[in-house]
Amino acid sequence: MKRNYFFTLGLLVAGLALNFPVQVKSLSGEVYPLATGTEQENFEEFLEKFTGSAAFQYSRIKFPLTTPIILVTEDGEEERSFPFTRDKWPLLDRDVIKEERLLDEHGGVYVSHYVVNEANRKEFEAGYEESELDLRLVFNLLDGKWFLTDAYAGWYGFDLIDTDLPEAVNAVQEENSVFKQIYP
Repeated sequence: MKRNYFFTLGLLVAGLALNFPVQVKSLSGEVYPLATGTEQENFEEFLEKFTGSAAFQYSRIKFPLTTPIILVTEDGEEERSFPFTRDKWPLLDRDVIKEERLLDEHGGVYVSHYVVNEANRKEFEAGYEESELDLRLVFNLLDGKWFLTDAYAGWYGFDLIDTDLPEAVNAVQEENSVFKQIYP
């Protein structure tokens, strides 16, 4: 009897250590899965929370983002980079991160889709076909939770010069104020 107990206990410990799904049977005969500590957050559920709450969105972004904001200097000869920090982040609603293909009235095709859709990494891109990107978002699964780790946002690209950055940040912050009122 004692030997059987140690064998069962050994299997339980080995299963937990190797992250095998382990079940425990209660005295009443009910079977319960035993959490292994490797539970992973569902991406779609994460995305609903991410786009539905400013506080949650800020909490799930690893600032400063990997890619800085790069702007051309006023003379057009050089580039300056700025860290992509919380104060520059444009809060995103669900419509921004939606897969679709739209034809505009001028014949342009706007495409938004995941270019990488792996179990632990998602990369979302949006923009007109055969043109520059408007948006690129990189989500990574870290310790079982999803985080935005990198982004490129058209709010800080194309024809914006480095001296226009404070004005662009103010515009983003004004839009964020409205978002925060609707989705605190």
